[in-house]
Amino acid sequence: MFETILTPVDGSPEGEGAIAHAVALARIADGTIHALSVIHPEDDLVNVDEQQRDAVHRYTEQLGRQAIGTVTDVADDADVDVVETLREGVVYREIVGYADESDVDLIVMGTRGQTARSRLGSTAERTLAYAPVPVVTVRTSDAVTDVDDVSIDRIVIPTDGSDAAERAAAVALEFAAFVDASVDVVYVVDRTISDLEDAPRSIIGLLEEGGNAAVQAIEAEANDLGITVRTGIRRGTPTDELLAYADRVDADLLAMGTRGHGETDDRLLGSTTVRVLRAAERPVLTVNASR
Repeated sequence: MFETILTPVDGSPEGEGAIAHAVALARIADGTIHALSVIHPEDDLVNVDEQQRDAVHRYTEQLGRQAIGTVTDVADDADVDVVETLREGVVYREIVGYADESDVDLIVMGTRGQTARSRLGSTAERTLAYAPVPVVTVRTSDAVTDVDDVSIDRIVIPTDGSDAAERAAAVALEFAAFVDASVDVVYVVDRTISDLEDAPRSIIGLLEEGGNAAVQAIEAEANDLGITVRTGIRRGTPTDELLAYADRVDADLLAMGTRGHGETDDRLLGSTTVRVLRAAERPVLTVNASR
């Protein structure tokens, strides 16, 4: 299922961990890496003549080719085939369009690692929202950069019983089977919702029953696939509880659903998903529920 992997690169440090993960996954699948670099048009350059504009274009094209060359070098060392592509246009649109046209199975890309607000970046955020295939985002500051050091042995799959969560879980289980990982299925009873602050125990109990049902459905799917599975019900703030759980079990990956199209970060990806993506210290697999 994950034989054709796209890794968008621009030569920035954000891509280093993503390259290692992409190549490692392609090696497992005996698949192919598609290295894509996109040159953004210089339309926003003002007060420059055509000669200066051409110089900027040549420079950015050179950077793009160098970034692609880095992927090729890493892939060659791992004996993984590479398809090299340089495009020009709006970056996220070219990534999404290329993934669709080339029948890509998975996108692996880096995210920023400075402040919580900037960790995603607009390109990654929009790619996640519109991607026709699952996307693994790798945070640079915490990522391994050697292909041989990439290991995905334990995956945390949060669920809230929604369609987006169920679709993400199905893909996550396929991914777990692909990399031979165990999974932890986790449901968080959100005690931060104002209506639940003074809710009687019976209401909380009903929510936990619903959570157990959602968890057990995914557990059954995992058992059918022969995947080792653990389950958990937590109470508290979903983002904090999920990140704490992933830390406690030393998970290698989180897998979550996104809502699809929207206007802001939270609407594009879902509020819990976007908060996890910004704060996670490990790679995150996202699945677009609208695709």
